[in-house]
Amino acid sequence: MRARRAFAVLLLTASLGLAGCAGGSDSGDGAQSAAKPAARDAEGAAGSRQAADEAAGAPAEDGADRDGAAKPSAPPSTHVIRTATLEVEVEDATKALAAARRAAGNAGGHVENESTERIDDTHVTSNVVLRVPQERYESVLAELAGAGKLLSRTADAKDVTGQVVDVESRIATQRASVARVRELMDRATRLSDVVTLEAELSTRQADLESLLAQQATLKDRTSLATITLTLSETTPEETAKEDDGPGFLDALGGGWDALVATLHWIAVAVGAVAPFAALGA
Repeated sequence: MRARRAFAVLLLTASLGLAGCAGGSDSGDGAQSAAKPAARDAEGAAGSRQAADEAAGAPAEDGADRDGAAKPSAPPSTHVIRTATLEVEVEDATKALAAARRAAGNAGGHVENESTERIDDTHVTSNVVLRVPQERYESVLAELAGAGKLLSRTADAKDVTGQVVDVESRIATQRASVARVRELMDRATRLSDVVTLEAELSTRQADLESLLAQQATLKDRTSLATITLTLSETTPEETAKEDDGPGFLDALGGGWDALVATLHWIAVAVGAVAPFAALGA
């Protein structure tokens, strides 16, 4: 009886042990199975965060690019040709001409050409062309106009920005064209091809030089304004008229002329009456 009870207890213990192992195995498998989805969820969450960060960063960069593109670019510089013509009457044309030269030199400009002429050995007329920087154009113009009596003034401003841009573009295109012809010459093997390409290269180089000359002219005319100044002296007749006025000698001369005229008419009257007086006597 005791032996049966002992055997039953042993069998029950073994059964419980096997059940515990099975339960532990199932629990371990369940834990591992539960851990895998959790890991996948964690990885997915991390990946989602990374993707979100990248997605958030990309629009920010695009937005920055868009903002950068949206920023207004600097306006293209304008190119203007300024010219003016002045005619000024002065007392001394030689001194006024020297002052005009100094005004141009002090402004950073120069005298392009000048001429002086003496008229009837009485007065001098001078013509001078001055080139001055654009930023000093107005101040020099005002200084020259105040040198004497201003007789006339004309000023003109011509915007050639489009022409400057066009010439620059054509120069770039022509340079590329010349480079292509030179490459073809380097690869040419037949004499006829070389001769043809040399002629074409000469033509294109001539066109390029012409464009470069236009560019240099535009640069000179837009960087320096042109002022043409004519200086004329007051004529002696005008000076005499301005200074002419009645004086003592003038009054004396006028009185003498009046006296002579009076005596003349008295003599005439006496001569006319004398015959009648003689007849009456």
